[in-house]
Amino acid sequence: MQSGMILIWIGALLIVGGIVLAAGQVLWKGRLSDPHRMGSTGSGTTLEPRERARALHPKHHWPSIALVALGIVLMLAEAAV
Repeated sequence: MQSGMILIWIGALLIVGGIVLAAGQVLWKGRLSDPHRMGSTGSGTTLEPRERARALHPKHHWPSIALVALGIVLMLAEAAV
C-alpha cells in the first residue's frame, strides 16, 4: 500500500512539474506584448499577436508534454492495480 502512494505522488509531481516547465518556457521568452507598437488599425496597444503564436507549438514543449504524460501513466498504472 505504501509503494502505491509513492507512485501516485511521483506521478502528481511529474504532472505539476511539466505544467510549471511549460509555463516557464513561455514566460522566459520575454515580454508577451510590446506596449509601444501600434496596431494595423492605428488603435492602441493590444495583447493580440499579429501572427500565429509560435511559442505555444508542441515541438517546443515536448519535454513538458513528456513529463505530464509520464505522470499520467504512473497514476493510471497504480490506479489499475
